[in-house]
Amino acid sequence: MELLLFAFVVGLTVCGLTGSTMELVSGRKVAFTEPYVSPSHVLRSLAVTAGAGPFMLVNDALDARRQNRISTAALLSCGCTAIAWSLALGIVVLAIASWALRLLGFSL
Repeated sequence: MELLLFAFVVGLTVCGLTGSTMELVSGRKVAFTEPYVSPSHVLRSLAVTAGAGPFMLVNDALDARRQNRISTAALLSCGCTAIAWSLALGIVVLAIASWALRLLGFSL
């Protein structure tokens, strides 16, 4: 259980740092819109979405709820999806870090 919680916190941290950095650089709130997601820059869009996707999803869901475009149940669904996405992101980041450390000769 502790490992899953740690992976979730790592994913949440990576998502927050990525999203906050993107907001500081661009001066705009992160969302699934230009300049972050663009059909002309697919690889960049995938990288941005992988790193800050949960942050982007929550921002878009909260905006949609404020404008009464989605229900409270849909907002909760988006929140659960963001939690699962953060956990998956944390697992991937920890796996990549473990792999990189093994390549450098460190043993865990």
